[in-house]
Amino acid sequence: MDISVYRPGELTAADRAAWTALQAKAHLHGAPQLANPFLSPEFALAVGRYRRGVRIAVVREGGEPAAFLPFQRSAAGVGRAVGLGLSDAQGVVHRPGFTWDAGRLLRACGLAVWEFDHLVDGQRPFEAGISGTFPSPVMDVDQGYDTYLAGLRERSPKFTRTTLAKERKLDRDTGGLRYVHDERDPAALRTLMEWKSAQYRRTGRSDRFAQDWITDLVRHLFHTRTDRFAGNLSVLYADGRPVAAHFGLRSERVLACWFPAYDPAFAKYSPGLILHLRMAEAAAADGIAYLDLGRGRKEYKESLKTRDIRVSEGWVTRRHPVALGHRARRAPVRALRNAVVSRPELFEPADRLLKRVGKIRSGRAAMDKPTKT
Repeated sequence: MDISVYRPGELTAADRAAWTALQAKAHLHGAPQLANPFLSPEFALAVGRYRRGVRIAVVREGGEPAAFLPFQRSAAGVGRAVGLGLSDAQGVVHRPGFTWDAGRLLRACGLAVWEFDHLVDGQRPFEAGISGTFPSPVMDVDQGYDTYLAGLRERSPKFTRTTLAKERKLDRDTGGLRYVHDERDPAALRTLMEWKSAQYRRTGRSDRFAQDWITDLVRHLFHTRTDRFAGNLSVLYADGRPVAAHFGLRSERVLACWFPAYDPAFAKYSPGLILHLRMAEAAAADGIAYLDLGRGRKEYKESLKTRDIRVSEGWVTRRHPVALGHRARRAPVRALRNAVVSRPELFEPADRLLKRVGKIRSGRAAMDKPTKT
């Protein structure tokens, strides 16, 4: 087994093609989690355009690529999953039956520690480093949209009736709905990012689109298109006006949901839910097996999902002072956050506080805006 580490620009076209081929075969060999677009070479290379320290480890057996691990590395040897905090799927993309030694892989990568927060299932050599495992809801559409909708009616009859009734009412009240599954207008992407920024601020969350590198990354991915990977912008229009939108990543068989948002002026119609149903219908027609809604329990995800897959967080470490120090700093923060999120008696008051803070900030921002004279 030979391990080589490359900068993003050094990865050959042949290696990129081999990586993509491993993902394409994943569904056939019982590892659909490896087909997630966040595990694609396109995502790793895109992050490498805007963040320092991105590297790709290529493991070869008999001279042929057998596995790929994208990661980010600091000068001190602290490693992170590519796009940690943004990526919803992380791990080694490998051929069927391949296994690896975690310590040897870290040494070859020059890492004392490798941190992850969305490690996909089936990464057995990394399992000793897992500190927590969490559900990630998905919408299965591999049997077609009609089958999905029939199952949704059975699981959540009231939710389904209400959502479809709101769709009909929105159509009547606005003069007609139009759904575009793969919108190519950059103006629609700008609108989505503006909605999402406002939502982050309104709910007291950190505004991801206030960080230039994330905005630039999303724009780059919006323009990235190959046979088996694309940035996918879906928009629901009412009388020609966008009322809900979503930007995510698509591989051959998986649509990873990432940034959904809607116009608050249309909130009473639940346009985000309508959009997700339209996305499911179009994705099924495109041959997508499932929509990955991403880690985190939210009411709309619980209503739309057919099942949960599992993702994990934690650290893989070697015996090294840097690894001990990094884990000592990060572990308490992770433990506190997970304790709050997992316990309603803690999460609900914290969520209300964040929203109050968001309203205060929004109010101050409005007051600080210059008035026209």
